[in-house]
Amino acid sequence: MKRFALPAMLACVAIGLVACGDDGSSAAPVEESSSAGTTPALASSESGVTGVSSSSSLLTSSSLTLSSSDSRVTEAIGSSSADTSRVNSSSSLAGEPGDTTRITYTLRRFDGPLTNPHKGFTVPTEAAWTFDPGFEYGPHGSLNNGAWNLVTYGSGYQQWNKLNPAKGVYDWSGLEELLAALAAHNMGYALRVFPYSPSFIRDDSTPEENYDWTPKYVYEAGAKKITARYKENNASAVVPVWDDSVYLYYAKEFATALAAKYDGDPRIEYIDVRSFGEWGEWHVSNLDGSHMPSVEIQKDMLKHYASVFKKSLLVLPSDGYGDVYTYALSLGITKRDDCLIGIPGTADSLVRAYEANMPTVAENCGGYAIMLNYTDVIPGGYLRWTPERWVDAIRTAHLTYYVLDQDFDDCGYRFYNDNKALADSMTKVLGYNFTVTHAELLTVSGADTASTLNITVRNTGVASCFFDIYMVAEFVDSTGKALAQIGETVRIPKGTFKDESSQEFVFTYKVATGEKNVATLPGVSVALSLYESEDAFRGGKDPTVRFDNEGLQKNNKLLLKP
Repeated sequence: MKRFALPAMLACVAIGLVACGDDGSSAAPVEESSSAGTTPALASSESGVTGVSSSSSLLTSSSLTLSSSDSRVTEAIGSSSADTSRVNSSSSLAGEPGDTTRITYTLRRFDGPLTNPHKGFTVPTEAAWTFDPGFEYGPHGSLNNGAWNLVTYGSGYQQWNKLNPAKGVYDWSGLEELLAALAAHNMGYALRVFPYSPSFIRDDSTPEENYDWTPKYVYEAGAKKITARYKENNASAVVPVWDDSVYLYYAKEFATALAAKYDGDPRIEYIDVRSFGEWGEWHVSNLDGSHMPSVEIQKDMLKHYASVFKKSLLVLPSDGYGDVYTYALSLGITKRDDCLIGIPGTADSLVRAYEANMPTVAENCGGYAIMLNYTDVIPGGYLRWTPERWVDAIRTAHLTYYVLDQDFDDCGYRFYNDNKALADSMTKVLGYNFTVTHAELLTVSGADTASTLNITVRNTGVASCFFDIYMVAEFVDSTGKALAQIGETVRIPKGTFKDESSQEFVFTYKVATGEKNVATLPGVSVALSLYESEDAFRGGKDPTVRFDNEGLQKNNKLLLKP
């Protein structure tokens, strides 16, 4: 299993990408070999690039496909000084002799935690009351110590019998209230619907509806249930027969209704397939007398979910292993594990999903306070939480989604008090993390003036970006107002910008004879933006994805500075 050193300087892949010019013609490729009077985009010592191969290929479409001939480069960010120079060009980028102005931009990493969409940390968010000022550990509570600044999505559980109280009847009101509260705080939601929760079995007299969240109408229609012994306290409890045909029919019917309501809903980060077992985790390890359904029935349930959910990310719960795991991956369903750190090797179990180019999801064996008291006795116990084990779990599993702390009581308060600096730094490690490592603007004057922006972006996170990204370069004035787009929007398809890799982008702005080049106006700068759709950019919305660089503006655009 691959492990990563924390301070590692990694060699990464640079893939050349070219955005077409405004007139529809492709930009001229930057020469890879230096000759008198020319300035290669990657050869400048100011760029921080220390090595370049000659096999970099350039593409000429705003809808891009990655090249298989990747050049290897090693980049140091922030080592360059401001550099603006004028050189004579014997063969200008515009194809005519003229003067070339070259601006190399100073680049440094963003100072502080950096959150971005569709990745990151979560804490339990049971209901909309989490956001009420009266909840002291909530975002607006008196004991919010900043942990919420790291949280990008909420998580928790919903009860099947509450969402589906009668046959054909669905009550989404409580869930909708929670989703609205999360969206108002720029957070998504990880949806888990439990059929059963033994946590609420107190003794033999505990009412069934307290823990068996399978709707009553399912049993009234003929689904069978048995009596099992809950090992935690030896209490007797009823349990659904997980392979009963009536149970399976209505579990699928609910999945269909859930998909009709929420498939593709942008407020939903992912949906667990929680049809079987304790907490829907696909195990019955604490229920003596209950049994999981066959592998074929488990596969059939996954197949049904995949057939009705066409857009939303689906997740196989923690105890789906072996052939079921393999089948899930074949359907495009990713994997989670809920016992990281505490049990050796659990992070390794998620590598298969990472290698299948899917985001991985995880929780720990318990809350932070509980895990500090684990004994490190294996077998017979659990490994305690340590900072080293936490970082190792994130890097080994290439996590995109992870719990900050799963204690329902304080929403990460104690964890963040004890581990603030480390937690802040890991916001830039989880999932994708885009850092501009080289940026240079070349303006060539001649019969036709052209300004060419060459940038290199590195994914310094531990996973790919699993949604399409649209990169935009613009000239902006001193107030940040956009004056002109440089070249075309570049689409980076989901799953193609790998961790530990770099990509090279070239944007060209061409000026017809007699027109003013806005690049030469006083106070004009370059801004880079990352959008989740081109429509968002065209509609004048602010970008939602942020670069890990100094110069981020309030509207999330990155202002490049010489």
